[in-house]
Formats: sequence, structure tokens, C-alpha cells
Amino acid sequence: MKYWEIIADNLSKAGWSWGCVSAFAKNFEPQTTKVNAVLLFSAADGPNLCDSLGMKATFNGRTIKWLGAILGVSLLAALATFGSTSIGSLTFTNTPLLRPDGNSEPEISIAANGTMAMVGLSLGLAPDMQFGTNLWTGPFGATPTFQGIIDGALQQPGRTEFGGEDADVDFGSTGTLHATTLIFLGNPTLVTGQLGVSAITCGNAASGFNSNNCAAQIIDTTQTDRPWITSDGSRVWISYHDSGNSSLIHIQRSDDDGLTFHRVGDPIVGQGGATGNATFNNDQGPIVADSFTHNIYDIYAAGEAGIQKGTTANFNNIFVSRSTDGGVTWTATLVFHAPLNVAQNNVFPTLAVDPANGRLHAAWSDAHTVFYSTSSDQGMTWSPAVAVNIARAKTALFPWIATRNGIVDLVYYGTTAASKDDPSAVWKVYLAQTTDDGLHFTQSLVSNKRNHVGVICTDGIACPQPQIPGTRNLLDLFKVAIDPQNGKAAVIYTDDASLGAPSLPQVVLAQQN
Repeated sequence: MKYWEIIADNLSKAGWSWGCVSAFAKNFEPQTTKVNAVLLFSAADGPNLCDSLGMKATFNGRTIKWLGAILGVSLLAALATFGSTSIGSLTFTNTPLLRPDGNSEPEISIAANGTMAMVGLSLGLAPDMQFGTNLWTGPFGATPTFQGIIDGALQQPGRTEFGGEDADVDFGSTGTLHATTLIFLGNPTLVTGQLGVSAITCGNAASGFNSNNCAAQIIDTTQTDRPWITSDGSRVWISYHDSGNSSLIHIQRSDDDGLTFHRVGDPIVGQGGATGNATFNNDQGPIVADSFTHNIYDIYAAGEAGIQKGTTANFNNIFVSRSTDGGVTWTATLVFHAPLNVAQNNVFPTLAVDPANGRLHAAWSDAHTVFYSTSSDQGMTWSPAVAVNIARAKTALFPWIATRNGIVDLVYYGTTAASKDDPSAVWKVYLAQTTDDGLHFTQSLVSNKRNHVGVICTDGIACPQPQIPGTRNLLDLFKVAIDPQNGKAAVIYTDDASLGAPSLPQVVLAQQN
């Protein structure tokens, strides 16, 4: 549960109707149609205030999403082909990284020398209620060392700061560890507040982590959301949403290995119809720097202008924007188009570039199937999308992709159930690997036990958490990375089902044997 989910829960306990709380929460959740700064209303404001803020349309949009998914499944067969996926034989060693507060939404990056850096969001479920971004580091093949909360010292005068709302991590070729987190900045009584983006830089972390070598700063506080980070040499880029005015994607760049940042161009602005489709109407995946071509790429899902905008978050288009000048100007290309209201954002579309040849690999989920597409010409054209997941992962969500030296590893949560909304669904972690750019995949089991049982809700804090506990325990993503030294995968995921009772969500590191 993120901090604003606790706010929504407290509003419900204070007497708000859950419909209004859900509408408030949906509008406050990152990556939705319209997100505002934290505005806490009293119960006396009543349901009409929810309607006046456009929340009713957003809430009803969830019904449209379900109907669109049902009507659109048969049409997707005409838009994508089924890949040649077989059962794989990769095996993994799974190591829980237990914390008393619980952890979820983990991410990982691996340096050139095989040093891993992993972050997870502390859920504040222990008596000390620590909200922040936990960090672990260590060599591939070993149990990593817990290094503490990396965004807990970003206080500002007259404010109360909670870190760990979102996070991303990157190991640069310079050996520097770069991280970015979403932080909540509230007044002392937490009546009002806003979201900010941090930038954290830890020098020489690949050769030996030392917190004294870390510098942290807040680079934006103007209603921000869901940051991502990437690097190419001494250049570092952080992308994030403008969650208050347009949901446009903002980019800041550092030319000194993460010490200072400045704004550059936006991947959505100036893209004709793509701009219209994506303004107030997109989910942003990761920003990716290519050390081979030195291009920068940004992937996002977008809807249909004039039809969905401000009413649903059922984004049926996948776009990749490319910058050849360090993020100053961008060109967007449509990767995939699905029928209206068949959402391809379950949750984030994902993108990776092979540093050996500059080839791009993208993936996304429609809440049933994980699709894959590739580009060999710097994102100008894309291959027809292929369906990847097979039986035992009949329904697949939360894809993430990594690539190196011709190996592509694509992970997802999978279940034998026909729907992510099945309360009896048993979920496990899978990795699909291709070495021929998607012509053939092998699907291997990553988690040796189930990692979740029941519904996985992808609607943010509009999810019915009080009525159906646990639907948001996995939050919105998990990741895979490839060790440059041995080509093996490390997967970091969330488990709330196999670590004992009662089982807090915890992070598990799976390393390929």
C-alpha cells in the first residue's frame, strides 16, 4: 500500500462513501487520466464534488475497460500472431530479501562487473511505519547486502517527506549507481501535499557501495509521477509524468554523471496525432539509453483522442519515441494498435535495447497475453507483435524485458486461470527467452513456489482493496536484468503467498543457475 492509498483508506474510515473515495483515489493514482496535487476533502463535500471533478466518468471507465477487453479479444488475433513458444529448462535460485515493513515493486540493475543493485518500496507495515526506498547491493550469484533507505533524508523545511512511492535504479558504465524515487511532500499535519521526483547518485558503487558517496536531491516538486532513470556514459536521464496539468512526459538530463540536472525535450510534444492521443491519456514505461547508437528511447501506451480522454485509462496504442540529440527533440512511432478500449497497459509497456547492436525489444500485456515486438532500425519500424505466454501462464501480467548480446529475457506473472480477476488464481513468475529476435521463445518457471493467490488489480488505488484485501500487494511491476559477465538473468519480484503466515509482501531475488 502506497502512502496515498493509506490516505484513501482513512477517508473511507472517516465516513466517505467508498464510491467517492475510489474516485478520489483513481484520480490521485499515478498513470491515470488526470492526477492532481493532494487535495483532501471532508465527508460533507458529498458525492456531487466527486462528479464535479470528473471522477464519476473515470470510475465508470473501469466498466468500459472490462467490456472493451471482452469485445476486443477476438479482434486482437487479426493484429498479432502467436509466437512459437515451448517449455524451457532454465532454473533459478530464489532468495527472499525480508524486511519488517514489507516490500513490493522491486527493480534491479547490474553493472559491467556483475555487481547488482536492487530497490524495493518499503510498505510501512511495521510499528516504525518506515516509508522509503530500500536498497540492496552485491555480486551476481551471492545474497545481496541491505544498504538502508536511500531517499529518507530528503526533508524540506516545514514539510514531512515520505519516500518510496515509486523508484527506479540504474548502474552506469562509469560504475556510478543512479536512482530516482517518487516522494510525498506534505505539510506537518499531512492535510495537503504534493509529489516530487528525487535523483540519487552513488559514486564508485560498482566497486564497493558506501553511503557516504551518495548525494540525493529533489529535481521537481510540481505535481510529478512515476520516474524512470537511464544512463549512457556520464549522461543520465530521468523521465516522469506531469501528473497535474497534462500527463505529458518530462525529461531531465545530467551531463555530469547525475550530480546536476536540467530539462530537455518531451517525448510526446510535437508528435501530431500521437500528441493528441497521449495528452491526459498515457501510461509511460521506461526511458532507455542506447550505448551503441547513443539514441534515447521512451515507450508509452496511449488512448484515442476525443473518445477516451479524461474518461478511461484503457490505452490501446503502444508508441516508442526516439531522440538522436540527447533528449532535446523526439520522433514517435506507433508500435501496436488494438481495438478501442482494449487496454494494453497492464501495467507498464516495457522496452530494452541490446548494447551489442542497438536492436530494440518491446513488450506489453492486454491482461491476458504478453506481446513482443522488435526493431532493427532504431525504432523507425517494428515487427508484427507476437503472443509469448503459453499454458501454465494462460493469463500474464506485468511484463518486463532485458537484452544483451542477442539474448532477450522477458518476465511476467502468470496463472492457469482465465482472468486476472479470478479470486482462486494461483500466480507464479515466468521467464520467456528468445535468442532469434522473437521467432522462438522458451518459457521457464522462475519462482519455485506460488508468489500470489487471487486477484491482481491493475487499476491503481481504484482497486477494491478494503473489500478484497491483497489485490494491490504486488503493486505495478517487477524486473529482470542480465549479468554482462555471464549472460545469466536475475529476476526480482514480489511474493505475498509463500513466506509464512501472516505473509507481508516481500521482495525475492531469483538468480539463474
